[in-house]
Amino acid sequence: MSNSELRDSTVLVVDDSPENLELMGGLLGDLYRVKVANSGSRALKILEGELLPDLILLDVMMPEMSGWDVCRVIQSTKRLAHIAVIFLTAKTSPDDEKLGFDLGAVDYISKPINPATLLARVKTHLSLKRMSDVLRNRNLVLKDEIDKDVQEIRAIQETTIHAMASLAETRDNETGNHIRRTQNYVKTLAQTLSKHPRFAHYLTDEQIEMLYLSAPLHDIGKVGIPDHILLKPGRLDAAEFEIMKTHTTLGYQSILSASERLSAGSSFLTCAMEIALSHQEKWDGSGYPQGLSGDAIPISARLMAVADVYDALISERYYKKAFSHESAVGIILEGRGSHFDPDVVDAFQRIERKFVEIATKFSDSVK
Repeated sequence: MSNSELRDSTVLVVDDSPENLELMGGLLGDLYRVKVANSGSRALKILEGELLPDLILLDVMMPEMSGWDVCRVIQSTKRLAHIAVIFLTAKTSPDDEKLGFDLGAVDYISKPINPATLLARVKTHLSLKRMSDVLRNRNLVLKDEIDKDVQEIRAIQETTIHAMASLAETRDNETGNHIRRTQNYVKTLAQTLSKHPRFAHYLTDEQIEMLYLSAPLHDIGKVGIPDHILLKPGRLDAAEFEIMKTHTTLGYQSILSASERLSAGSSFLTCAMEIALSHQEKWDGSGYPQGLSGDAIPISARLMAVADVYDALISERYYKKAFSHESAVGIILEGRGSHFDPDVVDAFQRIERKFVEIATKFSDSVK
């Protein structure tokens, strides 16, 4: 890199000797912008300013505050730590030089100064600084582009899930805001369990958000259930119920099919597939479609099981009146260890009033 390309670089020279400051100014002044400080404290005061130097030439032996101490402050200050420091000193022992590098200096030049050596090393480190700045700026631009891409992908994910969930909702309009309530129940449960030893590894912030997005697809398979069963104004008989149970596998297959058609990034539908397939499984193995039990049931599905049953209980259906919150809580507690994961039920019990708030906010009566 030529001197002309570095002409706007700033060098801060720190030395308690007026003669040395004058010498440095004479050597560097025609090539770079030069600032001087006659003490360590004065140098740190300059570094409090908004415009920082690109390079610091730092004497070691100064009264009140040594160059060692100045370098320690620079390296421990986040906004200054990237500034290259060259020690310029009469302390020439190997131990002194080692200490200088250990403190974070990029170079160590002995006094008396050889002008050619000084100019060559200053130019080298300013060139390195300039290239480092270019790379850092490129990385910032790249990060911004990646962030925009991530936001776009997330928007596509949300749109995809919303579209699929809306399709299911049009087939089963009796449930109204059911999908909105259940996704908020699931999110609240997940946040409550995120510090629990059994769940912490899974319930990261990112995964909780994915659970929230995926929960509306738990009944997507109902689009494949015949109207005379799905919309029957009463209880299903045994044969009809067997058909209704297939909504779990139908939902899983439809989401799997959508996932396989995506060119990349289809893993975001994994959670939705788990929930659709397994939210009717029971802790004791008596659920469907696979008869899974205990920890074999995906965590996502265990959360949805509590959310789905609670909302079904408090919602009015053709064949039943809505249960009170207190009655619904009692039924959930009775299913602890049989229908539901005991720890999920315990979390539900701790935050049951939040379920009431969610149910009220997304009441079917609200248009």
